[in-house]
Amino acid sequence: MPRMNLQTLSLRTLLVLGLWQSGRRSLASAPELKDQPKKIAVVGAGIGGTAAAFYLRQEFGNVVKIDVFEPGDVGGRLATVKIGDYEYETGGSVIHPLNLHMKHFIEKLGIPPRKDIPSKMAIFDGKELVFEESNWFIVNFLRMLWRYGFNFLRMHMWVESVLDKFMRIYQYQQYGYSFSSVERLLHAMGGDNFLTLMNQTLEETMMGEGFSQVFINDIVAPITRVNYGQSVRISGFVGAVSLAGADSGLWAVDGGNKRVCSGLLYHSKSELIHARVTSISVKVRPSKTGNPMSFYELHYVGDSGAAHGLYDIVVIAAPLHQGKSDITFSGFSPSIPTHFPGRYHQTVSTLVHGLLNVSYLGTTESPSEFRVSDVLTTDSKGSVINSLSSVDPVHIPAGYNRPPTSEAKVWKVFSPQPLSQQQLQNMFLSYDSVSETSWLAYPAYRPPQRKTPPFILHNRLYYLSAVEWAASAMEMSAISARNVALLAHHRWHQQDAKIDQEDLHTRLRGEL
Repeated sequence: MPRMNLQTLSLRTLLVLGLWQSGRRSLASAPELKDQPKKIAVVGAGIGGTAAAFYLRQEFGNVVKIDVFEPGDVGGRLATVKIGDYEYETGGSVIHPLNLHMKHFIEKLGIPPRKDIPSKMAIFDGKELVFEESNWFIVNFLRMLWRYGFNFLRMHMWVESVLDKFMRIYQYQQYGYSFSSVERLLHAMGGDNFLTLMNQTLEETMMGEGFSQVFINDIVAPITRVNYGQSVRISGFVGAVSLAGADSGLWAVDGGNKRVCSGLLYHSKSELIHARVTSISVKVRPSKTGNPMSFYELHYVGDSGAAHGLYDIVVIAAPLHQGKSDITFSGFSPSIPTHFPGRYHQTVSTLVHGLLNVSYLGTTESPSEFRVSDVLTTDSKGSVINSLSSVDPVHIPAGYNRPPTSEAKVWKVFSPQPLSQQQLQNMFLSYDSVSETSWLAYPAYRPPQRKTPPFILHNRLYYLSAVEWAASAMEMSAISARNVALLAHHRWHQQDAKIDQEDLHTRLRGEL
């Protein structure tokens, strides 16, 4: 990554420091507001839902009751699998060093980051390794320079320029600003440039920036395949997020990233209801003042059968798309669809404890000499997998060393389809454990993205997962959770001055 200039560094430092104070504004103001909601429902206990519960508590104070509905395990797409004596990450696995909300969460919850173990990367075209990383930075740099000129350095600079704009959202949220749509939120970050990135492919974007087709095919495509299981024809914005996910300094949470979700849930003092929400309807009830009050009635099915409850505010933190959710909405005008347009893309995560067949990768190196831990793949007909990685436990015990390739160890294979027994036998000389998880992990990104789903489904009914149609990532869900909590607060108290405004920098200049 290129060195940050002092101006950028100081802005980012201020943002990091400012985040620790960001909750005080809302916590201090919440008790003064008399007409707080009594009950809030959050549907989904992944990172988006648990972060929403955390921020809703921050905005509305301790009086409101918050119920979080989740039929499965807390963590959603952040999940682990036990193989032998250790647990391994099977879902969302890495966090960028500039993901300030995630950094704030683990500081607040007192969870340490996982110990980092150095790794080496290679790129596989389905027949052979077309690139293999060296232990020496200068060797890698010279290889890249020889093959791709300055494309690699320019890619880092381009991603850095996108991240600099992306960082603006933290300052907006620190001062309590919220946005009613994904497009408005993106515009506040990066203006028309970010909206353009949403509506053209990563390939078109990078060709327009002067990157070579060879570099895009050999380097960029393997990164989008490992992160999103898709080609460089995803949108430019999610492509930039994907390339940021290949940066240095990536980290994870000790004990598994799902610990953040359970920690946020506990910290929010919410009640977890193990149930699947089946329908949401509007109910109107008389009030003491004589003005009718509207509520949302949630019908849900849990271990003890069917039940229902009334809520003032509802946040849906689960995708409302085919194959992901079947919540029906009744009594709404205009009507709310059970499924929004677009589909989620399947990625199969297979954890294998076995002895890798290095000749499958077309290398003549012996297993004892093969030091590569992460194999990315090009978008070619010969590639039946998206990636192959040696994985370490979610908790690194004292004295742990990653086993060499000449020994059986745990590998994670990402593929578009479940692996056949023959494919496994081709990849591994022997194996004694296979754990397969099929994820509808992120949207199928097919620009132009003419209209993303709305954050606001009804007066006090919000859709947090709309943000995934810009980019699906832990930090994007946390940003959306913060945005929706602020939006719910401002709309409840009719504070429109901090909704869909991009005047923060003007205001800040006025305060100086």
